[in-house]
Amino acid sequence: MRVDARRNAEKLRAAAAELFQERGLQVSLKEIARRAGVSHGTLYNLFGTREALIDEVVTDRAAGRLDEAAQQALDCEDAWEGFAHYVMRLCELQATDPVVADVVGGRYPGAERLMDACGRSMDAARRIVERAREAGVLRPDFGHADLVFALTANALLARATAEAVPDAWRRQALFLLDGLRTRAVRDLLPADEVTRRQVRDALEGPARPPHPPSPHSGV
Repeated sequence: MRVDARRNAEKLRAAAAELFQERGLQVSLKEIARRAGVSHGTLYNLFGTREALIDEVVTDRAAGRLDEAAQQALDCEDAWEGFAHYVMRLCELQATDPVVADVVGGRYPGAERLMDACGRSMDAARRIVERAREAGVLRPDFGHADLVFALTANALLARATAEAVPDAWRRQALFLLDGLRTRAVRDLLPADEVTRRQVRDALEGPARPPHPPSPHSGV
Protein backbone atom coordinates (compact mmCIF):
# COMPACT_ATOMS: atom_id res chain seq x y z
CA MET A 1 0.00 0.00 0.00
CA ARG A 2 1.32 3.45 -0.92
CA VAL A 3 2.17 5.97 1.78
CA ASP A 4 -0.80 8.20 0.92
CA ALA A 5 -3.16 5.23 0.94
CA ARG A 6 -1.90 4.14 4.35
CA ARG A 7 -2.37 7.66 5.62
CA ASN A 8 -5.95 7.79 4.30
CA ALA A 9 -6.73 4.39 5.79
CA GLU A 10 -5.57 5.57 9.20
CA LYS A 11 -7.68 8.71 8.91
CA LEU A 12 -10.71 6.61 8.00
CA ARG A 13 -10.16 4.20 10.89
CA ALA A 14 -9.91 7.07 13.34
CA ALA A 15 -12.99 8.83 11.96
CA ALA A 16 -15.01 5.60 11.92
CA ALA A 17 -14.02 4.78 15.49
CA GLU A 18 -15.19 8.21 16.66
CA LEU A 19 -18.48 8.20 14.78
CA PHE A 20 -19.33 4.58 15.53
CA GLN A 21 -18.80 5.29 19.22
CA GLU A 22 -20.91 8.44 19.07
CA ARG A 23 -23.85 7.08 17.06
CA GLY A 24 -23.52 3.35 16.53
CA LEU A 25 -22.63 1.27 13.50
CA GLN A 26 -25.35 2.62 11.21
CA VAL A 27 -23.66 6.02 10.81
CA SER A 28 -23.37 7.18 7.21
CA LEU A 29 -20.21 6.11 5.38
CA LYS A 30 -20.23 9.47 3.60
CA GLU A 31 -20.06 11.17 6.98
CA ILE A 32 -17.12 8.97 8.00
CA ALA A 33 -15.30 9.92 4.80
CA ARG A 34 -16.11 13.59 5.35
CA ARG A 35 -14.76 13.57 8.90
CA ALA A 36 -11.62 11.79 7.70
CA GLY A 37 -11.14 14.44 5.02
CA VAL A 38 -11.18 11.97 2.14
CA SER A 39 -13.60 11.17 -0.65
CA HIS A 40 -16.40 8.62 -0.39
CA GLY A 41 -14.72 6.71 -3.20
CA THR A 42 -11.48 6.51 -1.25
CA LEU A 43 -13.31 4.80 1.61
CA TYR A 44 -14.74 2.20 -0.76
CA ASN A 45 -11.43 1.69 -2.50
CA LEU A 46 -9.65 1.03 0.80
CA PHE A 47 -12.29 -0.95 2.68
CA GLY A 48 -14.93 -2.01 0.16
CA THR A 49 -17.90 -2.38 2.51
CA ARG A 50 -19.28 -1.13 5.80
CA GLU A 51 -18.79 -4.62 7.23
CA ALA A 52 -15.09 -4.63 6.34
CA LEU A 53 -14.67 -1.25 8.03
CA ILE A 54 -16.55 -2.49 11.10
CA ASP A 55 -14.26 -5.52 11.36
CA GLU A 56 -11.21 -3.27 11.04
CA VAL A 57 -12.33 -0.73 13.61
CA VAL A 58 -14.64 -2.12 16.27
CA THR A 59 -14.65 -5.91 16.36
CA ASP A 60 -11.68 -6.39 18.68
CA ARG A 61 -12.90 -3.86 21.22
CA ALA A 62 -16.54 -4.98 21.18
CA ALA A 63 -15.58 -8.65 21.33
CA GLY A 64 -13.30 -7.94 24.25
CA ARG A 65 -16.08 -6.29 26.24
CA LEU A 66 -18.55 -9.10 25.51
CA ASP A 67 -16.00 -11.82 26.27
CA GLU A 68 -15.08 -10.09 29.52
CA ALA A 69 -18.72 -9.87 30.64
CA ALA A 70 -19.27 -13.55 29.89
CA GLN A 71 -16.07 -14.68 31.59
CA GLN A 72 -16.82 -12.66 34.71
CA ALA A 73 -20.25 -14.27 34.85
CA LEU A 74 -18.87 -17.78 34.42
CA ASP A 75 -16.18 -17.12 37.03
CA CYS A 76 -18.82 -16.40 39.68
CA GLU A 77 -19.16 -19.41 41.97
CA ASP A 78 -22.81 -18.60 42.54
CA ALA A 79 -24.80 -19.36 39.37
CA TRP A 80 -27.42 -16.70 40.09
CA GLU A 81 -24.83 -14.02 40.74
CA GLY A 82 -23.18 -14.94 37.46
CA PHE A 83 -26.43 -14.75 35.52
CA ALA A 84 -27.47 -11.48 37.17
CA HIS A 85 -24.04 -9.95 36.54
CA TYR A 86 -24.22 -10.90 32.87
CA VAL A 87 -27.70 -9.46 32.36
CA MET A 88 -26.89 -6.22 34.15
CA ARG A 89 -23.56 -5.80 32.37
CA LEU A 90 -25.02 -6.33 28.90
CA CYS A 91 -27.91 -3.99 29.68
CA GLU A 92 -25.42 -1.39 30.87
CA LEU A 93 -23.30 -1.77 27.74
CA GLN A 94 -26.38 -1.36 25.56
CA ALA A 95 -27.18 1.87 27.39
CA THR A 96 -23.68 3.36 27.41
CA ASP A 97 -21.82 1.96 24.40
CA PRO A 98 -23.53 2.41 21.01
CA VAL A 99 -21.06 0.09 19.31
CA VAL A 100 -21.65 -2.81 21.70
CA ALA A 101 -25.40 -2.16 21.57
CA ASP A 102 -25.37 -2.69 17.80
CA VAL A 103 -23.04 -5.68 18.07
CA VAL A 104 -25.36 -7.36 20.58
CA GLY A 105 -28.15 -6.87 18.06
CA GLY A 106 -26.18 -8.89 15.49
CA ARG A 107 -27.17 -6.59 12.64
CA TYR A 108 -24.11 -6.97 10.39
CA PRO A 109 -23.78 -10.61 9.32
CA GLY A 110 -21.37 -9.63 6.55
CA ALA A 111 -18.72 -8.68 9.12
CA GLU A 112 -17.15 -12.11 9.45
CA ARG A 113 -14.89 -11.46 12.42
CA LEU A 114 -17.73 -9.72 14.22
CA MET A 115 -20.00 -12.70 13.61
CA ASP A 116 -17.35 -15.02 15.05
CA ALA A 117 -17.32 -12.86 18.19
CA CYS A 118 -21.12 -12.94 18.31
CA GLY A 119 -21.03 -16.72 18.04
CA ARG A 120 -18.70 -16.95 21.04
CA SER A 121 -20.96 -14.58 22.94
CA MET A 122 -24.05 -16.66 22.12
CA ASP A 123 -22.36 -19.86 23.28
CA ALA A 124 -21.30 -18.20 26.53
CA ALA A 125 -24.80 -16.82 27.11
CA ARG A 126 -26.29 -20.28 26.70
CA ARG A 127 -23.85 -21.67 29.26
CA ILE A 128 -24.68 -18.90 31.70
CA VAL A 129 -28.43 -19.49 31.33
CA GLU A 130 -28.12 -23.29 31.51
CA ARG A 131 -25.91 -23.13 34.59
CA ALA A 132 -28.43 -20.95 36.42
CA ARG A 133 -31.31 -23.24 35.44
CA GLU A 134 -29.43 -26.37 36.48
CA ALA A 135 -28.64 -24.76 39.83
CA GLY A 136 -32.37 -24.21 40.37
CA VAL A 137 -32.03 -20.43 40.76
CA LEU A 138 -33.45 -19.41 37.36
CA ARG A 139 -36.98 -20.32 36.37
CA PRO A 140 -36.77 -23.46 34.22
CA ASP A 141 -38.84 -22.12 31.33
CA PHE A 142 -36.48 -19.20 30.63
CA GLY A 143 -34.17 -19.90 27.70
CA HIS A 144 -31.50 -18.25 25.61
CA ALA A 145 -34.05 -16.88 23.13
CA ASP A 146 -35.87 -15.19 26.00
CA LEU A 147 -32.64 -13.48 26.97
CA VAL A 148 -32.19 -12.25 23.39
CA PHE A 149 -35.69 -10.75 23.41
CA ALA A 150 -35.18 -9.20 26.85
CA LEU A 151 -32.00 -7.51 25.65
CA THR A 152 -33.73 -6.34 22.48
CA ALA A 153 -36.38 -4.67 24.65
CA ASN A 154 -33.69 -3.15 26.85
CA ALA A 155 -31.91 -1.68 23.84
CA LEU A 156 -35.11 0.05 22.73
CA LEU A 157 -35.75 1.38 26.23
CA ALA A 158 -32.18 2.60 26.69
CA ARG A 159 -32.27 4.35 23.33
CA ALA A 160 -35.63 6.03 24.00
CA THR A 161 -34.77 7.23 27.50
CA ALA A 162 -31.09 8.07 27.00
CA GLU A 163 -31.56 11.79 27.56
CA ALA A 164 -34.68 12.08 29.72
CA VAL A 165 -34.11 9.14 32.09
CA PRO A 166 -30.65 7.66 31.40
CA ASP A 167 -30.89 5.20 34.29
CA ALA A 168 -34.34 3.84 33.39
CA TRP A 169 -32.82 0.65 31.96
CA ARG A 170 -31.44 -0.26 35.39
CA ARG A 171 -34.81 -0.37 37.13
CA GLN A 172 -36.32 -2.48 34.34
CA ALA A 173 -33.40 -4.89 34.32
CA LEU A 174 -33.71 -5.38 38.07
CA PHE A 175 -37.45 -5.97 37.78
CA LEU A 176 -36.67 -8.56 35.09
CA LEU A 177 -34.15 -10.34 37.31
CA ASP A 178 -36.54 -10.28 40.25
CA GLY A 179 -39.17 -12.02 38.14
CA LEU A 180 -36.75 -14.62 36.80
CA ARG A 181 -35.25 -15.79 40.06
CA THR A 182 -36.91 -18.79 41.61
CA ARG A 183 -36.56 -17.14 45.02
CA ALA A 184 -37.13 -13.46 44.37
CA VAL A 185 -35.14 -10.86 46.21
CA ARG A 186 -37.01 -7.57 46.42
CA ASP A 187 -34.44 -5.13 47.76
CA LEU A 188 -32.49 -4.56 44.57
CA LEU A 189 -33.87 -1.26 43.24
CA PRO A 190 -31.50 1.61 44.02
CA ALA A 191 -32.96 4.00 41.47
CA ASP A 192 -35.90 6.27 42.23
CA GLU A 193 -39.22 5.70 40.54
CA VAL A 194 -39.45 7.45 37.19
CA THR A 195 -41.62 10.57 37.32
CA ARG A 196 -44.53 11.31 35.01
CA ARG A 197 -42.57 14.23 33.52
CA GLN A 198 -39.59 11.99 32.77
CA VAL A 199 -41.84 9.43 31.08
CA ARG A 200 -43.37 12.16 28.92
CA ASP A 201 -39.95 13.59 27.99
CA ALA A 202 -38.65 10.11 27.14
CA LEU A 203 -41.61 9.21 24.94
CA GLU A 204 -41.63 12.55 23.14
CA GLY A 205 -37.87 12.93 22.79
CA PRO A 206 -35.67 11.91 19.86
CA ALA A 207 -34.59 8.31 19.57
CA ARG A 208 -32.80 6.24 16.95
CA PRO A 209 -35.18 4.10 14.91
CA PRO A 210 -35.73 0.69 16.51
CA HIS A 211 -34.14 -2.33 14.84
CA PRO A 212 -35.83 -5.73 14.73
CA PRO A 213 -34.18 -8.68 16.45
CA SER A 214 -31.63 -10.51 14.32
CA PRO A 215 -30.97 -14.25 14.21
CA HIS A 216 -27.30 -13.28 14.45
CA SER A 217 -27.76 -11.55 17.81
CA GLY A 218 -24.54 -11.41 19.80
CA VAL A 219 -25.88 -13.10 22.93
